[in-house]
Amino acid sequence: MSVPDYMQCAEDHQTLLVVVQPVGIVPEENFFRIYKRISAVSQVNVRDSQRVLYIRYRHHYPPENNEWGDFQTHRKVVGLITITDCSSAKDWPQTFEKFHLQKEMYGSTLYDSRLFVFGLQGEIAEQPRTDVAFYPSYDECETVEKRIEDFIESLFIVLESKRLDRATDKSGDKIPLLCVPFEKKDFVGLDTDSSLLLGLKRHYKKRCQGRMRKHVGDLCLQAGMLQDSLVHYHMAVELLRSVNDFLWLGAALEGLCSASVIYHYPGGTGGKVGSRRAQGGSLSAEAGNRHRPGAQEVLIDPGALTSNGINADTSAEIGRAKNCLSPEDIIDKYKEAISYYGKYKNAGVIELEACVKAVRVLAIQKRSMEASEFLQNAVYINLRQLSEEEKIQRYSILSELYERIGFHRKSAFFKRIAAMQCAAPSIPEPGWRACYKLLLETLPGYSLSLDPKDFSKGTHRGWAAVQMRLLHELVYASRRMGNPALSVRHLSFLLQTMLDFLSDQEKKDVTQSLESYTAKCPGTMEFITLPDGLKLPPVPFTKLPIVRSVKLLNLPTSLRPHKMKSLLGQNVSTKSPFIYSPIIAHNRGEERTKKIDFQWVQGDVCEVQLMVYNPMPFELRVENMGLLTTGVEFESLPAALSLPAESGLYPVTLVGVPQTTGQITVNGYHTSVFGVFSDCLLDNLPGVKTNGCTVEVIPALPRLQISTSLPRSAHTLQPSSGDEISTNVSVQLYNGETQQLIIKLENIGTEPLETLEVTSKTVNTKEKLYGDFLSWKLEDTLSQFPLRPGKIAIFTVNIKVKLDFSCQENLLQDLNDDGISVSGLPLSSPFRQVVKPRVEAKPVNPQESSKAGDFSHVKTLEAILNFKYSGGPGHVEGYYRNLSLGLHVEVEPSVFFTRVSTLPATSTRQCHLLLDVFNSTEHELTISARNNEDLILHAGECQRMAIQVDKFNFESYPESPTDGTQFANEKQLEEERQQAKGLEINSKLDICWKIISFHKYLL
Repeated sequence: MSVPDYMQCAEDHQTLLVVVQPVGIVPEENFFRIYKRISAVSQVNVRDSQRVLYIRYRHHYPPENNEWGDFQTHRKVVGLITITDCSSAKDWPQTFEKFHLQKEMYGSTLYDSRLFVFGLQGEIAEQPRTDVAFYPSYDECETVEKRIEDFIESLFIVLESKRLDRATDKSGDKIPLLCVPFEKKDFVGLDTDSSLLLGLKRHYKKRCQGRMRKHVGDLCLQAGMLQDSLVHYHMAVELLRSVNDFLWLGAALEGLCSASVIYHYPGGTGGKVGSRRAQGGSLSAEAGNRHRPGAQEVLIDPGALTSNGINADTSAEIGRAKNCLSPEDIIDKYKEAISYYGKYKNAGVIELEACVKAVRVLAIQKRSMEASEFLQNAVYINLRQLSEEEKIQRYSILSELYERIGFHRKSAFFKRIAAMQCAAPSIPEPGWRACYKLLLETLPGYSLSLDPKDFSKGTHRGWAAVQMRLLHELVYASRRMGNPALSVRHLSFLLQTMLDFLSDQEKKDVTQSLESYTAKCPGTMEFITLPDGLKLPPVPFTKLPIVRSVKLLNLPTSLRPHKMKSLLGQNVSTKSPFIYSPIIAHNRGEERTKKIDFQWVQGDVCEVQLMVYNPMPFELRVENMGLLTTGVEFESLPAALSLPAESGLYPVTLVGVPQTTGQITVNGYHTSVFGVFSDCLLDNLPGVKTNGCTVEVIPALPRLQISTSLPRSAHTLQPSSGDEISTNVSVQLYNGETQQLIIKLENIGTEPLETLEVTSKTVNTKEKLYGDFLSWKLEDTLSQFPLRPGKIAIFTVNIKVKLDFSCQENLLQDLNDDGISVSGLPLSSPFRQVVKPRVEAKPVNPQESSKAGDFSHVKTLEAILNFKYSGGPGHVEGYYRNLSLGLHVEVEPSVFFTRVSTLPATSTRQCHLLLDVFNSTEHELTISARNNEDLILHAGECQRMAIQVDKFNFESYPESPTDGTQFANEKQLEEERQQAKGLEINSKLDICWKIISFHKYLL
């Protein structure tokens, strides 16, 4: 026998072997459809008897194995069922002839046979036949099972007659010698009747008796007579042991083990569904319990045996024999039988199958270590040169048996060898699908799962080097299968889960292979369903790059929404009468970890900052990186980045636009790395820090963009309130000059701009201003509202610079006696810029040089224009935005009054006011006053101009405060009086200057 049956188990010894085969051309689907119905009839109760027949069906059985039917009768094909298609009567003779040819293949051992014909109708089909059954079609064959039961009963009749015939053989000494195929040549020409060979004759007789007794035991076991088989096996063991017939002694011991296993384990050892009914009711359970381990000898009455050693009535022995082996003895006898088989080179298949049967029994007994010894022996049994298919079957069943005894890694080892055999170079058409399927089945044995979530739960399990090798083999097998999507999935899994165990060179090799695969088939986040129903989960690249923190960013200052004060507090809960509740505080603390205290705005670009780093030893290109959100409709704007090798923490900002209002939760991000698209959820990223993932999206607001007629300023204003200035502009003016600032208000959003409020604030100045520094008329701008998206409104601001024109504070001290006073308007700024003076003027006091003595000193004024605006749905909900414009004004000196004096005029009510005017500019200018001719001053020139004016009367100005609480001290009172006098003088003099070349005026 050359072809082992790895599915054999001990209870198969009691089965009858029936082969089911097609005759002619039969569609495979139809054949196995009928075969399944036939094989379902595997157990039949014999009529008028307590016995049960068990049938083992095979659709393929090597004829050479049938030659070992005398050695073990369960290997003998006793029934043949053939299935054929025959649609016409003229094909029937040829079909029937094929049926007879099929029977001849197993003719020497067949008890009976049947032919099932499908499709033939008419006269031939109506003829009653016992060996042929006709059916119109495969759908109209309701009596198949009944035909099979009748067929099995006919097999039983033949089996029973053979059993009785062998058991009651009265042929004297002429008991035939049963042989296995390789023994027949050894007994050819042997003369056992010669008196010279008397010793050999006795030896030969016992050999024949022992082998026949063993054979009868097999027939009894098949016929459902468990007690009788045990007695015959025991007798055979004694007879064969006495003549050292080791091969058949091993078979007798194995038969004894099989019968005992059937008794002890009625559910079977092959792992089949259902259980076998315990047979041998007359053999009490107490008999088995009373049996001492190791007690296997049988006490036989010598008078009970005939001259040929066979007695038909074994009832006397049954009561006196210690027949059934204990579970421990079963294994010992298996070991003994296998040792005898091992003496014969041609009995390797028998030895291998015996090891498999013993392992199945040990698996039931949960004796794993002993089972592994049997399996190890089976591995080293040397059979003939096996085909690749036989090698695959051998290693697969070894794997299955190791799995049954709990040796999972050993099981995976042999299953992997079987997988490699499927794609051996010697196979013309390698079975890559079978190889891939077997490789998948090895994964649990190596603590390997194809779900990446299992690798983020702590320490790594299993041997990483072996796991990587197995994953590489899965990649190669799936590629050879012609399934690039599978290759990409497995290679992605290897890179994601084994990244920490890959060397730098291996990382480069794996990523290069992955890029070559994804060029043809990009990796996706879809489940891949295999033909057997297994679903491979997606593999997101959470380590390429590795994310350490996720932070939701507030909108830029100019775009942040603010709640109107009148509406604040409307949403505050008033359910509790208490000002403070620790329960509420606790709940708020929990919410703070999830929800953020700022808002995003519908339709505006929002940002999330990730701190990432690249663990790869080369530059990592990440494409199509964007946010994954839930809660509101969100348009993610993908980004692409390139991270240097082993970059360390690197900030990455991802942006998107919420399209609706409500609560939005950032769940993760998506990337495309090496051609693999990944959805990385924050819940699956261990150790990621976040400031919260949920933020409120308020209704849309307009977006205001301002542009001015002035150039941008290099000076950035730093207001004390901490507000950010969106735009800074600068301008240079002469003292006393007025200029218009044209501001374009453009609505760059999608909502109409409905409301606008403008305020100004002077910052960072110690100088004193006279008049309105900034002035505007908002009504002209508001007349253009509501401002539709894309429209522009013009807003005009007048910048008027009036600082002190006197060169020193005590300039008018000498005029007090004349009742004439000129008030200065000093300005002091911390950002003074001193330029080269145009006129050499040494100050009297060095500490006053920056104020009075330096005619060329440039002074600085800074102010902030704040635009408060709203519109659209956000305005309805009470939200608005602020936009600030910073104004930086550099004030250059124009003219100075260096000396003031008076002269009497012709009228007592008037006088001549003499002013020494100094031109501190580099340009020619003219000075003019009311009712006076223009005075031309060249650059750096000082001239005196006389103005005839009415005498001033300052008696109406209070000398002391009318309300003592209005001013803190006398100094403030004096400043107020001086300012009032100065305004009075200015209004009557109406002095102005003009630079002719620039057309600049002082009004």
